[in-house]
This record gives sequence, structure tokens and C-alpha cells, in this order.
Amino acid sequence: MDMYFPSGFPMCRGITGLSNNCLERAKRLKAYVGGFLQRQDLSSICKYRKPRLTLEECLMWKKSFEKLLSSKHGLYAFKAFLVSEFSEENIAFYLACEDYKSTKSAAKMPSKAKRIYEEFIGSEATREVNIDYETRDITQANLKSPTASCFDMAQYRIYILMEKDCYPRFLRSTAYRNLVNQLTVKSAKARSKKAVAARPPCEEEEPKLKT
Repeated sequence: MDMYFPSGFPMCRGITGLSNNCLERAKRLKAYVGGFLQRQDLSSICKYRKPRLTLEECLMWKKSFEKLLSSKHGLYAFKAFLVSEFSEENIAFYLACEDYKSTKSAAKMPSKAKRIYEEFIGSEATREVNIDYETRDITQANLKSPTASCFDMAQYRIYILMEKDCYPRFLRSTAYRNLVNQLTVKSAKARSKKAVAARPPCEEEEPKLKT
């Protein structure tokens, strides 16, 4: 099933997708967040989360989009990147669907499904995601009898969108590359300290007697 995107509509919605009354505020926020990420290079975002981010984990994010999302540090960094690009509604919708599928009470599903639809899919959605009309119609029909799988098609569309478009740009971003460089330097220093600590102490030479 092919996805339909309106002409000129970006894959990950950016600042141009906002309403006029939010545009000025959005520009200021984007400048602030973008500047923050450029200065901090994501290191301060990750270093206070336990356990600490390692170089090995950071490099694992490049293996696949699934590995990025399965890492708590990776998910946090990716969300921060999407905020800087004003496309955070994509990951927010994906996570909302994950939370919805874990709902144990069937009685709570209709109200939760309605909230998700109104926030991310409906015609007046405050954080509308970019899905094709057929997927939108099928999802709307599913809400008549909500089940754990009623958002599966829409969630899959957004997952593929992020995997094919947002994820590669995250890996190419200055923030991610700087984070890898910082962790590489840190790892090298740690190995150097361990090597020095592991060296046997040098034996002192006995003073030679004068003849």
C-alpha cells in the first residue's frame, strides 16, 4: 500500500507546518532548542541518566533504528533531536500507541483511543502526524470498536517515516557526531588510566658504591 503525501509536504513536518499564530513562538523555540543541542552536543542530556551512556551504546544506535529506540539514552536523544526539528509529534504518537497497546483494562481503551486520535490524527489534531488518507480512514473506523491493534497501521506508517527520513538525519547531525567524538575521547582516557594503574611499580635501583 503506497503512502500519499500532499505536494510540497515534508516527510517530517517542520516549522512551516505550524499555524500562523504559533509561528513566531515556534521560531523562537526552535532557535533556542537548536542552539542548545549545538552547544551541548547531547552530552548533558545523557550524562545524568543512569546508567551513564557509554561509547559502545552510542555506536550501537547506528546499527538500526530499532536499537536506537530500544536504548533509553537513544530514545531520549532522538526525541531531543526531533524537538529541534519540530517533528516531535512523530515519536510522541509512536510512544502513545505503545502505551495504548499495553492497556490492561478494556474499559479504558475507548477513552484512550479517542484522546490519541484527537491529538494526532483528527482534522483538528494539535499534533497531527503525516499519514495517508486511507490509513486515516481505517484508523477512524477502528475507533468504533477499539482494540489493542486499532492504531497498528498508523503507527507502522509513522515508524517507517522516522526510520527512512528522521533517523538517518539524526545520525548525520552535528549533535550526534559530537557526542560520539566526546565519548571516544572519554573512553580513550579511561583506558589510558587503567593501563597506567595496571603497570607494576618500577623497582628503585640500589645506589652504586664508590670504589
